[in-house]
Amino acid sequence: MQLPSIPLAHLDDLWFQVSGTVCNLACTHCFISCSPHNHSFGFLDFETVRTALEESVALGVKEYYFTGGEPFLHPRMTEILELTLRYGPATVLTNGTVFKDQWLQRLRVAADASNYSLEFRVSMDGYTPEANDALRGHGTFERILRGVGQLLHHGFLPILTVTPANDEDDPQLFERFVRLLRENGYERPRIKILPTLRIGAEAKRGRGYDEHERVTVEMMEGYDQARLVCNHSRVVTDRGIYVCPILLEAPDARLGDTLKEALAPFALAHQACHTCYQYGALCANASSRHRDA
Repeated sequence: MQLPSIPLAHLDDLWFQVSGTVCNLACTHCFISCSPHNHSFGFLDFETVRTALEESVALGVKEYYFTGGEPFLHPRMTEILELTLRYGPATVLTNGTVFKDQWLQRLRVAADASNYSLEFRVSMDGYTPEANDALRGHGTFERILRGVGQLLHHGFLPILTVTPANDEDDPQLFERFVRLLRENGYERPRIKILPTLRIGAEAKRGRGYDEHERVTVEMMEGYDQARLVCNHSRVVTDRGIYVCPILLEAPDARLGDTLKEALAPFALAHQACHTCYQYGALCANASSRHRDA
């Protein structure tokens, strides 16, 4: 079957798999199966991040994202964000359960001194303890809410990211999360609803992709390619540069050792690409399902 190939139109977003696949949680729907024991990808050292930031300037990168695993397990995460804010806007994808107030105070100072914004995206996957903890582990509901409260206390306005793996058909999902956050002191909460990626741990918990869930050449006719992450992003890992944060376990997703080597087109050979095709911009902050209450 002929596969559509997506060019890198412009490297707008640069991602860092800063803590690899190491996480303090072991969520049963994680698409790259992160856990305390998954060392498939390791932490990025500080100089690798610095080198990629310097290289990104000539390539015109507009925004930086940090993910894992859990980024704040990295012993120099605060320092990495302070450095990044000299280059451009930064966003951290976190489960919100390991914050220390001294870290957030330093980051508040750095954000206030920077010309660029610092965003936090905090994951929560149920608006009750029962629903969330079934996916993320016992007690995580309260720990995540406490982390959101810490961010608010330090003047940040986090984006709550929700993967409704057990509530995909709930028509009031957004409103229920708005109510939850307002009841916990977040007056105008920001919420991003994410689709379920049926790979990694999620494929074992629920189901994998059906055979028909693929992107074809015909499907790309008239389609806005800018909706796809691979059209404007690349990911720095301790194993080289990958095409996107979703396909780390795919051997063909590794594009080179440097950003310049990773500017080639990418074939949408993976079924997870079908989810990107359906929803668009699912990794970046911008999305049709990202709403501020």
